Amino acid sequence: MLVKTRCLTFIIVAALCVGSELQFLLPTAEASIPALLPPSSSAAAVKSRLIVPGQDLQVKTGKGVEKSRKLVVIIDDLGNDMGGTEEMLSLPVHLTVAVMPFLPTSREDALRAHELGHDVLVHLPLEPKQGRPEWLGPGAILTRMTDAEVRQRVEAAIDQVPYAIGINNHMGSKVTGDDRVMSVILEVCRERGLFFVDSKTNYRSVVGRLSMEKGLPQLENHLFLDDLHTENHMAGQLRKAQQMLETRDNCVLIGHVGVHGRKSAAVLKKYIPILQAEGVEFIGIRQLAQEQISPGVSPGPGFTLP
Repeated sequence: MLVKTRCLTFIIVAALCVGSELQFLLPTAEASIPALLPPSSSAAAVKSRLIVPGQDLQVKTGKGVEKSRKLVVIIDDLGNDMGGTEEMLSLPVHLTVAVMPFLPTSREDALRAHELGHDVLVHLPLEPKQGRPEWLGPGAILTRMTDAEVRQRVEAAIDQVPYAIGINNHMGSKVTGDDRVMSVILEVCRERGLFFVDSKTNYRSVVGRLSMEKGLPQLENHLFLDDLHTENHMAGQLRKAQQMLETRDNCVLIGHVGVHGRKSAAVLKKYIPILQAEGVEFIGIRQLAQEQISPGVSPGPGFTLP
């Protein structure tokens, strides 16, 4: 009971610290936002229907060119029996869940997510620019560590989360800007057949450049769903994702379990059918990674994508 209480304490504090990291990424003042965009001219002709798992839904543009619209929803902070965990896992779409290692339900949450058909990531605690490192919880990667220490912690974290196909960062604005430390982390990913998804808590992140140099997929977050915890704001973030998909093939959106996890899950549940009716397909992060593995990309030794 004491262990779980302590774990919950640092997760809550870490969440507060994450909020401070996101202030320079997203507007802090919430605008007045409609519930969701009305049907766009390009998607209005799409008949309302649910997405069949694994089926590519194509949307006709005004010029008659078929364009896919794929949305990856990553849910962070599983692993400590956090609020909204079951509600998120029960959503009727393909999700990607990021499980923190070394916590009471790390293994249980990863197994449950895999059984339900969701993609699983290791939600690796990385040192932020602001805040005390101990807020990150057990197994955190710090910039003062040696290469050997970083490698050992990454290896141990991967072993803690069964069925993980990749890693994303919990906080980490300092580490994701550090060439040396990120190089070690990405080398372990390559050796273990994993990829790294940059949560983009640092606009000066080196993850994309290093991933390209090492022949790994370049994957990154585009929007945070619930940096503010009102339905109006979250609906606005989904609207932004919908807008992005008018001009690009895919979008990555990160939400969270925790104190406000049930509210985030409820908003997603409400708007999933609306987005599906607009031609948006919910896919796992694995699919985006696989799309980057081509004759022009050399993943490097060990890169197998489970």
